[in-house]
Amino acid sequence: MICRRIWQKQPWTSGRRWWFSAHTSSNSPVVYQRKPPLRFSYEPPASFYSTNKHMNFNIPYGMKRCNFSSHALVDLPVGGLVDVPLAQTGEGIAECELLKWFVQEGNQVEEFQPLCEVQSDKATIEITSRYKGKVSQVLHVPGDVVKVGETLLRMAVEEFPTCDSLENKSLGSEICDSSSQNSVLKKTNMGGVLSTPAVRNLAKQYGININDVHGTGKDGRVLKEDVLKYAVHKGIVEETSASSSATSVKQLLGGEEEYPHPSAADGWHYEDKTVPLRGFQRTMVKSMTLAAKIPHFHYVEEINCDALLELKASFQNANSDSDVKHTFLPILIKSLSMAMSKYPLLNSCFNEELHEVTLKGSHNIGIAMATPYGLVVPNVKTVQSLSILEITKELSRLQLLASANKLGPEDITGGTITLSNIGAIGGKFGSPLLNIPEVSIIAIGRIQKVPHFADDGNVYPVSVMSVNIGADHRVLDGATVARFCNEWKLFIEKPELLMLHMR
Repeated sequence: MICRRIWQKQPWTSGRRWWFSAHTSSNSPVVYQRKPPLRFSYEPPASFYSTNKHMNFNIPYGMKRCNFSSHALVDLPVGGLVDVPLAQTGEGIAECELLKWFVQEGNQVEEFQPLCEVQSDKATIEITSRYKGKVSQVLHVPGDVVKVGETLLRMAVEEFPTCDSLENKSLGSEICDSSSQNSVLKKTNMGGVLSTPAVRNLAKQYGININDVHGTGKDGRVLKEDVLKYAVHKGIVEETSASSSATSVKQLLGGEEEYPHPSAADGWHYEDKTVPLRGFQRTMVKSMTLAAKIPHFHYVEEINCDALLELKASFQNANSDSDVKHTFLPILIKSLSMAMSKYPLLNSCFNEELHEVTLKGSHNIGIAMATPYGLVVPNVKTVQSLSILEITKELSRLQLLASANKLGPEDITGGTITLSNIGAIGGKFGSPLLNIPEVSIIAIGRIQKVPHFADDGNVYPVSVMSVNIGADHRVLDGATVARFCNEWKLFIEKPELLMLHMR
């Protein structure tokens, strides 16, 4: 059999169409033709007939035609109404929490305009619009956990493919017919209900299917009064309590929270409150559950910080930049990196499935930060190549972003060891759990004055900081951790040694 492949370049082609034909004769050639999207016919040039006189373009019975396209026909917008799903925000992200909306139903939206803000277990991200049009229906309220691929809202777009733009009329009529059927299905699934996310949330509170509520608003829009009236009609709430429900609806709709004041006759009433874990809190549940399965080894030591405090005070006294506030934490981070250069096993990651330890080249030291949105661990990248001043500025940047819940994925991922400064809040020491797949984590307590005895028996005050190093005992043994801690302690107690080894 003679095979021949013919290419036709179409730079504007976004899809792929292959046309296959063969003759039943054993001498007939096979032709593959790459065509533009939605074009199923081919007219070869005259030169083709001169060299292929026996080619038969009639597809014999039993032969097949295969067509592949990067855009499925069912994805075409129906009647100008398109679903805007939650896109994949990062590798391994399966769901996100909806934080807030930037648009409302009826708003006109431009292309690339921010629609909403979501939070994954790695970062806070803004979702922008791919279309230009009007918001038709918002399907979620802030606080909802939305899975990747699930529809966030529906939009009436201004420009979308129509059946007239298809090149093949017969094919176009088929697509239009199927589109009209899909339109009916979509309207059936949508239920034709117009309402705001707050009203949907109110219906959800009462366990009401909003599609069953008759809307009295414009164009049949369901209002909060409709939901309350339906709840009374179905006996979900009593009519006498409907007015009180209406007064508290402001709270359900995202307004200011109002707390009832119990009277002496009623007595005190205490109610349980269920708080769902969102964002970084959900991440902590997963990571700590996995970390608890790892055999931990903890090593506790006390470090004299008199020289550290003097060095920090000298930095602050000579500071001419009002935007920079010197603390002892950047010095601890830099000295930690210097110690890890001698003991690289502390700066590694463990692969349990392959039983492999990867010694990380960069010292990406994570700093645990407590925020209103939960515990987050951004990391300072390549500490071994940064000065103490550069570390100070980077820490300030990460702290500002963490407080505003604006940390990006690059700020949170890629850490190699974690430092938890519990002393900034209070406490002498803690027993930290690993931030897997890292093999070590360090918790430092507050610096406090304690009495020490000199060799001659005299008592003198010393600024002492306790450190607790948690290690993966499958990778690190006690002797290695102890030697590493002694090296780090030496740099802290005698910070002038940093000058000898700093590059």
